Amino acid sequence: MDKEPISDFFYRLQDEICQELEELDAYGRFHEDTWERDGGGGGRTRVLTKGDVIEKGGVNFSKVYGQATDKIRESIGVNGNAFFASGLSIVLHPYNPFVPTIHMNIRYFEMDDGNAWFGGGIDLTPHYIDKSDAARFHQHLKKVCDDHHPTYYPAFKHWADDYFFIKHRNETRGIGGIFFDRLAATEDISLEDRYAFVKDVGEAFMPVYKPLVDKHRNDNYSETQKDWQLIRRGRYVEFNLVYDRGTRFGLDSGGRIESILMSLPEYASWQYNFQPEEGSAEAETQQWLQKHIDWLALLDRPTPDEPIKER
Repeated sequence: MDKEPISDFFYRLQDEICQELEELDAYGRFHEDTWERDGGGGGRTRVLTKGDVIEKGGVNFSKVYGQATDKIRESIGVNGNAFFASGLSIVLHPYNPFVPTIHMNIRYFEMDDGNAWFGGGIDLTPHYIDKSDAARFHQHLKKVCDDHHPTYYPAFKHWADDYFFIKHRNETRGIGGIFFDRLAATEDISLEDRYAFVKDVGEAFMPVYKPLVDKHRNDNYSETQKDWQLIRRGRYVEFNLVYDRGTRFGLDSGGRIESILMSLPEYASWQYNFQPEEGSAEAETQQWLQKHIDWLALLDRPTPDEPIKER
């Protein structure tokens, strides 16, 4: 399929989401840097700092192309000589510890040997897990998936749980969401169908995040709760620098460093051997940072004290 309309959609969606985020924040405004990549292509990086809700947030569009180096071929397991990649990536770090951090990425990749696929997803990283919020977040993403294929949500939810896992901490980054990669055409699903799904994922970003901001933006919080947020941000940094494929591809492909690292918070903390106090809200959140929790089981029912695992 034609790659230019795909890239154009990502470009327009960046404008739409940035406008909606500025309206949501009410105070902050995005600063934009346009950049060019040595070897072909470039992008627009937009960063909002010190807003009313958003302490630091980035919305990055990229469209890069050129000769595939040995490092790129090895990094993503391809054999072609020339590549094209375009995508939109979003990370928002709020001030309030009760407003969750959110990440979304949607992307398209093709090689000159005919291989082409989509990737992306949305995941949520609460610093304090509100079980009702978590259930409805997953319910929203399931609806997006179910509109396209019945296997999407269970497969992509499981994939997110495995991908957003901090192995050296034995904990998830947050409550997951959906994650998918290498969505190529198959016998029963065309590349156009994959694209329609990816568009709906991108357009779900504001409807799934705005209610969480509106619900918690004015919650009162203590210095202890802010300290916990900074510790959880440290975990976020660890994941992005150690495991994140997008960060690795950006570095391997000679991308713009400031754009690649826009996902990192302005402030984070690493307290030595920190252990949450037994019975505290922090300890409760810690126990829910596990793979394969059935968040949908929490809908419209009393929430259990222990996580319910998927069957």
